[in-house]
Amino acid sequence: MSFHRILLSMLVLYSGCAFAAGADSLSVSRADSPLSLSLELSTKYMWRGIEYGDAPTTFAILSYERGGFSAYAEGVYAVNGSHSEVDLGVGYAYKDWFIGLADYYYPSSVGEKDKYFRLSSRDTGHYVEAYTTFSPQRVPLWLTLSCYVFGADKRQDGSQAYSSYAEVGYTYRFRHDNNLSLAVGASLNRGFYTDYKPGLKVVNITLKYVTAFRLGTFRLPVSASYVLNPYREKSFFTLSLYFNSSL
Repeated sequence: MSFHRILLSMLVLYSGCAFAAGADSLSVSRADSPLSLSLELSTKYMWRGIEYGDAPTTFAILSYERGGFSAYAEGVYAVNGSHSEVDLGVGYAYKDWFIGLADYYYPSSVGEKDKYFRLSSRDTGHYVEAYTTFSPQRVPLWLTLSCYVFGADKRQDGSQAYSSYAEVGYTYRFRHDNNLSLAVGASLNRGFYTDYKPGLKVVNITLKYVTAFRLGTFRLPVSASYVLNPYREKSFFTLSLYFNSSL
């Protein structure tokens, strides 16, 4: 799920959203290129305290950034086929703020059943989310607010749920770009994070450590995350590797 994932990875690696996915990495081309290609390999796909699929997962991201504007396309695939995802997003950064719009789409295991261009809100498979992240340059913290504004995020009566989420996080930086971050996220309304049940609920507590394996001048960023979802009474531990190349 996302540029938010990229942004969070940047804030954590980073910082900055994995988006989460490979912000601190090996550059192999011109530094002024607006295009970059990233690959994350993770033992499990966790997003906002929710588990997607039941196998190691790859995240391939093509992103463009120029000035404050950014855009990306992402493909997410579990190695055993238990989850697949295609995401598109755009965003704009201004000083300490980032505002984004992301479209999440989940293809079925049988491609012929997919209808990517079925865009009617009543039966679309797309989830469209608007979000903003505040990350002050002088303080290593971030605050994210998000809401699903269109698509398949529906309550049982068919009405739009507008599932909303808030997250606050802090990153402590050690020497040699080693980072330890703590994020706490909550569902703000009757959304899919809590199976459309009412009430403010904490759904995500993530402790994440980021470092890099070194071999001469080569650096391979890696991360380890402990994820706790108090609402579902579930916990997970994941490991990730990150690769990034400017185009």
